[in-house]
Amino acid sequence: MPEATEKTIAILIVDDHALFRESLVRLLHAERGFERVLQKRQVDVVLLDFDLGESNGTQFLSSAKRQGFGGKVLVVTAVVNQGQAAELIHAGISGIFMKHHSAALLAQAIRDVVNGKVFFDQELLQAAVAAETKYTAHSPPEQFTQRERQVLFFVFEGLANKEIAERIGVSESSVKATLQQLFAKTGTHTRAQLVRIALEQHKHKL
Repeated sequence: MPEATEKTIAILIVDDHALFRESLVRLLHAERGFERVLQKRQVDVVLLDFDLGESNGTQFLSSAKRQGFGGKVLVVTAVVNQGQAAELIHAGISGIFMKHHSAALLAQAIRDVVNGKVFFDQELLQAAVAAETKYTAHSPPEQFTQRERQVLFFVFEGLANKEIAERIGVSESSVKATLQQLFAKTGTHTRAQLVRIALEQHKHKL
């Protein structure tokens, strides 16, 4: 039987620095399974710089949502502070990748985000979790159990269910059940939403 064809990942690059944008295009062309596109309706993931000159990534996200875009967004940036990171997470991004990291790691981050995982620079994420944000909870936060905190911690690390199961010594089905409990408690449906809600409402309980 012929091998299954790998799905091509359609990528939209939003970055006001032409040199970096051209370098990123060359990287994507060199990687198997990536395709740069110019129309948002075809996009699997947006690679979004935070500093866009006269605007920023948060403003772009707000505009994109108003136009009906509901796809995945990976912020690829040189500089972002913990408050800005918290705002981006609140806006629903799937990850933050710092430009000083390797090209190979970026390729993996893109695949992780497209496959429903989250990808965050861990130092930045920890700083954002520790920071005070301007958002307040609409309802009192519920207490996470020890197992839920363990699973959530590894979700923050970007691990898949099987990897989380191996780390905490339980079955993969147990991890899936715990994730469903977390989704139910927080009213979320995806890992990116879970990270956002955890940051906003539950950061003091992690």
